[in-house]
Amino acid sequence: MSDVWDDLQWRGLVAHSTDEAALREALQTGPLTYYVGFDPTAASLHVGHLVQVLTARRLQLAGHRPLVLVGGATGLVGDPRPSAERAMNDPATVAGWVGRLQAQIAPFLDFTGAAAATMVNNLDWTAPMSAIELLRDVGKHFSVNRMLDREAVAKRLASTGISFTEFAYVLLQSNDYLQLQRRHGCALQLGGSDQWGNITAGCELVRRVDGVTVHALATPLLTKADGTKFGKTESGAVWLDAELTSPYAFYQFWLNAEDSQVEGYLKAFSFRGREEISELGRQAREAPKARAAQRALAHEVTALVHGDQVARAVQEASAALFGASAGSGYAALAGIDEATLAGALAELPTASADSLDVPVAQLLAETGLAPSRSAARRTIAEGGAYVNNVKVSDPEASLADVVSDPQAPAPLLHGRHAVLRRGRKSLAAVALPLQQ
Repeated sequence: MSDVWDDLQWRGLVAHSTDEAALREALQTGPLTYYVGFDPTAASLHVGHLVQVLTARRLQLAGHRPLVLVGGATGLVGDPRPSAERAMNDPATVAGWVGRLQAQIAPFLDFTGAAAATMVNNLDWTAPMSAIELLRDVGKHFSVNRMLDREAVAKRLASTGISFTEFAYVLLQSNDYLQLQRRHGCALQLGGSDQWGNITAGCELVRRVDGVTVHALATPLLTKADGTKFGKTESGAVWLDAELTSPYAFYQFWLNAEDSQVEGYLKAFSFRGREEISELGRQAREAPKARAAQRALAHEVTALVHGDQVARAVQEASAALFGASAGSGYAALAGIDEATLAGALAELPTASADSLDVPVAQLLAETGLAPSRSAARRTIAEGGAYVNNVKVSDPEASLADVVSDPQAPAPLLHGRHAVLRRGRKSLAAVALPLQQ
């Protein structure tokens, strides 16, 4: 417990806090009961939420007791966004998302022992509360002037306006802190820095109503090197749910981390020690082409979210497609299980073929690996085209010629997939009907 605050600061996980000296002392003398909340506004958490989940885990490993709140009540309302009003989701949908998010978070924490975690749902105490009770017992302690000064509210008032529903969201979240302090002795709330206004409003409500001083800690919102939001790609958010973001795509997201950012990501998302992270950061600066830091980050975070076996499978698939295994022939690709291969190929340009009779040159052109069929034939003639890691030598060869070549056969992967490669790093996929 004595060094957890210093560790959080070294990892760059402290953006704001209430009285630092008092919070440090509380963490040192603990155990402290703390909570972190997630609203079910989608069917999955994304990598931005992972900062909070892993910070909760760090505190539990230091001996403190976590409460994980998935907001069945606040998820029905939605925290105001700076841009526009949130859509109201059906109560049954939100209830289903509560269960899914709880199941995603549970593996990161220990629900046994002296520091056992507890799952809570704010619908349990919010649903029985009447509108009169909310206004008298909670709303009475809030200044409208201060509510109007909140950044998200101010932006909305200056643009699209804001409904009373979202304007009053802060009352519900603040009441969560009050209820958790009463029911569980909760004395610390974690959250992202974009939630700082809501978090401190909860601290103030607890002080005003029950006369108890509680603490708050906000982690920074991570960004990419260009200042854009972390966890977003061209295809959208990077989800923790394998059905929404394949483990392969998840691994690739971390593998593609910028050299200038990877040490910071290791601090925030890895459980490695200071010396190891500092050494990986040095390697990223001095030998960036080796991408040792990115590989360590990608494997660890993928293993945390999807399990070590899946992490190893996607790591091997990545090596077979892009890395050292690319020159080792057909066997490197044939060893990839079908689910992992499908996830990997979904990230590539893809062409469909009805049969094996289609020319390889045509497929190279259709997938964009070559600008035209004539250019594709030149690439093949120059020895730069591959199907399933086997070099194609005949510019007029069809896919059937390649996959059944007696000298160097390259059968379809799992009876339906072919990987095209031009040079070493330019890849595409071909999808065919399942071959019997």
